[in-house]
Amino acid sequence: MYTADEVLKIKMEAEEFRIYGKQIVDFVADYICNIRDYRVLPQVQPGYIRSLIPDEAPVEGESWEDVFKDIERVILPGMVHWNSPRFHSYFPAGSSFPTICADMLSGAFGIIGFSWSACPVSTDLEMAMLDWLGKMLQLPEDFLFSSNGPGGGVIQSNASESTLLALTCAKEKAISSIQATDKSWSRSAITEKLVYYASEEAHYSVEKAGLLSGVTCRLLSTDDALSLQGSVLQAAIDKDQAQGNIPFFVVGTLGSTNSCAFDNIERLGEVCKKENLWFHIDAAYAGAACICPEFRYLLNGVEYADSFILSPTKWMLINYDCCTMWVKDREYIVKPFCVTPVYLKEDLHEQTVDYRHWGIACGRRFRSLKMWFVFRMFGVRGLQTYIRKHVRLIHEFENLIRNDQRFEIVLPLVLGVVCFRLKGSDTQNEEMLRIIRERRKIALKSSRIRGLCVIRFVVCGKDTESEDILFSWREICLAANKILNSTNETDMREQF
Repeated sequence: MYTADEVLKIKMEAEEFRIYGKQIVDFVADYICNIRDYRVLPQVQPGYIRSLIPDEAPVEGESWEDVFKDIERVILPGMVHWNSPRFHSYFPAGSSFPTICADMLSGAFGIIGFSWSACPVSTDLEMAMLDWLGKMLQLPEDFLFSSNGPGGGVIQSNASESTLLALTCAKEKAISSIQATDKSWSRSAITEKLVYYASEEAHYSVEKAGLLSGVTCRLLSTDDALSLQGSVLQAAIDKDQAQGNIPFFVVGTLGSTNSCAFDNIERLGEVCKKENLWFHIDAAYAGAACICPEFRYLLNGVEYADSFILSPTKWMLINYDCCTMWVKDREYIVKPFCVTPVYLKEDLHEQTVDYRHWGIACGRRFRSLKMWFVFRMFGVRGLQTYIRKHVRLIHEFENLIRNDQRFEIVLPLVLGVVCFRLKGSDTQNEEMLRIIRERRKIALKSSRIRGLCVIRFVVCGKDTESEDILFSWREICLAANKILNSTNETDMREQF
């Protein structure tokens, strides 16, 4: 029981919170509405913040007014505005008012939903949301809880963690299978022989997962479209088996970070089925587009997958962190890593899911709440409209590039990434990108494809419009003009 003084103090704190909360909500709304007013990239140097804040935490608490004032003085100068309509680096960092509201509510509840009894709504809503999204994508029934089969879905922090988990599950399955038929094999001896495969275009976390797991990764060559084909995979498997190695895991990429390339997952899946290898599909970015019927063909072959991941934080208006992962048989994700001390034993563990067994961490935030808010408030049709708008806008940019003879497009456009370059040397392209970055009005990233320096242009911002595409195009042309004029002046000096 609280004393009268304690109750009064809590009420006073609540009243203060109403004031703080209103100021923050107003700030967020103004920031998002006026985000075009900010230069996308900051003009600060590493360690800039040390000159703006004390060396030590304050002994006495400071006022809310002082803290709020320092958002603009300390925080904003070092911000990269990921949700700016003129941010075209990496992939979208999902955001929307519903997901922000859900995060606020989740923070207020403060639950740690590692098991059903720890917070029943957290587990039950997560299971429901993974089924909702799975049905939007038309995933095979094997992946859905509603099928009452052995599969199901879970929310992980990110795609890198999900891939590491899938690889670890596949590793344990392979070791158990070998030891079941030949007990003379030790875990370490098997691990030394284990080999897995991915495209050379796969995300760097695929290779990193092998370093963390102590197994060998083979990055395989791709065709002209940067797609890994089944014949290449089969040849690599045959070679490793002839050398006494043990293939056990394959990663197929749908929409690579480097180039938005797509592996041939139907052919890869056929090989995995034939060789009895765990097939993991990384569709972190591109998978969301498959809720649109016209893009669903990109998932053809998903029926071969043992695990499948998609990051709603990239293209579904849900903020970080939230990566959805489905497995065809949850026994392989739960059984090998089930450690249950007395204080975590559950009376209902056979009737529901204990998500602490489905990942690396025990504690889990209430992330399904933001999926629920976004799916309900936008609806499937609203999310489809959003994705289609981004695809339309990227085609507008593609047309600008194609109609300017100074530039070339390096790869065919599939979804929302254009890989282009200034016709000329790598040095010219790197210099053009440097000029763009120094102006800080738009954000672009470079990459390398077929040995060439290329520039990636991605539509990222939720509220990006045609005017923003034209604005970014003008910035690119301004930089190109500087490079080409400088080159022409140099050529003329050399002639005379």
